[in-house]
Amino acid sequence: MTGKPILKVRNLSVDFPMRRAVLHAVKDISFDLMPGETLCVVGESGSGKSVTARAILQLVAKPGSITQGEIVLAGGEDDVDIVKLGSSGPAIRQIRGRRIAMIFQEPMTSLSPVHTIGHQIVETILLHEQVSKDEARKRAIALLDRVRIPNPEQALDRYSFEFSGGMRQRAMIAMALSCNPEVLIADEPTTALDVTTQAEILSLIKELQRDRGMAVLFITHDMGVVAQIADRVMVMFRGEKVEEANVFDLFANPQKAYTKALLGSVLKLETPAPRPPRPAAEVPVAAIDNLALHFPLNPGFMGKPVTYLKAIDGISLTINEGETVGVVGESGSGKTTLGRTLLRVYTPTGGTVNYRRGDGTLVDIASLRKSGLQSLYGEVRMIFQDPHSSLNPRMTVYQIISEPLRTNTRMSEAQMRDRVEELLTRVGLPADGADRYPHAFSGGQRQRISIARAIAVRPRLIVADEPTSALDVSLRHQVLDLMRDLQTEFGLSYLFISHDISVIRYFCDRVAVMKSGKIVEIGDVAQICERPVHDYTKTLISAVPRPDPRLRADAPA
Repeated sequence: MTGKPILKVRNLSVDFPMRRAVLHAVKDISFDLMPGETLCVVGESGSGKSVTARAILQLVAKPGSITQGEIVLAGGEDDVDIVKLGSSGPAIRQIRGRRIAMIFQEPMTSLSPVHTIGHQIVETILLHEQVSKDEARKRAIALLDRVRIPNPEQALDRYSFEFSGGMRQRAMIAMALSCNPEVLIADEPTTALDVTTQAEILSLIKELQRDRGMAVLFITHDMGVVAQIADRVMVMFRGEKVEEANVFDLFANPQKAYTKALLGSVLKLETPAPRPPRPAAEVPVAAIDNLALHFPLNPGFMGKPVTYLKAIDGISLTINEGETVGVVGESGSGKTTLGRTLLRVYTPTGGTVNYRRGDGTLVDIASLRKSGLQSLYGEVRMIFQDPHSSLNPRMTVYQIISEPLRTNTRMSEAQMRDRVEELLTRVGLPADGADRYPHAFSGGQRQRISIARAIAVRPRLIVADEPTSALDVSLRHQVLDLMRDLQTEFGLSYLFISHDISVIRYFCDRVAVMKSGKIVEIGDVAQICERPVHDYTKTLISAVPRPDPRLRADAPA
């Protein structure tokens, strides 16, 4: 990481013209990227991280454009200013994929669903290199094997929807590396992955970088990942560079107030939140006993036996009044399916879910008729992972929050208006925002709207499915603290589903660890996070990137 930078960005600005103003997404950014170096770019949503990355490849979405600056790529016969190449034409196409490659955040939307994985990798190789189709296919198989995709010859002819999230991300990495790029841009490549898959992907990128001498520009809002892989860190806020430093110096001695606040938010999640003492006699609000949900994988025609995917395989779990029970596990472990089965989005194939209603009567949700579910949904609600997709974009905030009130109560329109404004104030949003649409709010604000909708009918149990995974670290503890305050105020119980161990540690009372549809370990949050017993739990906990670069193997003594 000495000598001449492979990439020099100088005074870069990117603007998006709007109806009445101009959005300055990136303002006068300058930085260098050295060969073999990993530069992490951090900051909350809207800080300009992804726009900066896309500008390097001239991929800024219209009507946005680069308004000033230089992006100089070194190497070859002469240095190349990418800004002068424009966004189309053979010159920029020779750089995209061949010299600078990019891994996008969500591979499902970046990979073509109508072409096989192999077709897409082979096409990339043929576009940039003079080789035969057979040679390109052999290289594609070798690449899939290199990124540790099992049975690469067969995987080459499969489609992206046949892959898990982790496998899709590996396929994206194979495609990005197909032409041996000098610079790899990774835009939040592990955000949607569970901790064990994330650890594998990070290790893979580091290994490939070491073997190939690539420079890596890694965009993330996970400071644990930054501490684990970064050589240098650039902090961005509202389109500007706030601070840039060596990773060890930045964590040990941040200079700017925003950087200190960002690190403070991370460290807060490392410490469990204060919890009121649990009552001596716990009162169950829901008792799950031997719950099962099996999906048939084949129809069983021609005398063939039907095979089943056991998404939930004999789960027993109790949620007490005022308690938060966390559920953790890898993708595909059955966490979300458990939450949705509890709410009868899916009808279980076996077991019981005995729920104690507000009047003290017991009802088995697993066998409840559909006619009885409507009244149940006044007491059991759900907060979804992505507020962008769970809030109807054509409904105002008032219509969204008042919908459960309209269905489960006999409030007048005036009473509902007062209740919605009260709820908005309670979750920290302006009451006059009721007549605005979801797109007018940030991600953190949209999640607050989702919480307001969930508590509108004063439920007793809330299933929260990854409610903070789409949020910046600076917003996570704010939303979690809000949920904790509401729990204290209304006596709520939570089933809290997450793959983020730091969030589980901060927020939950007890934790159930799931693997392949079963609970392999359950206990108090301190016991699970600090003294796990099951080997799978130990693997899960050890894979969590800690926000402290001093724990790295290459940390200075």
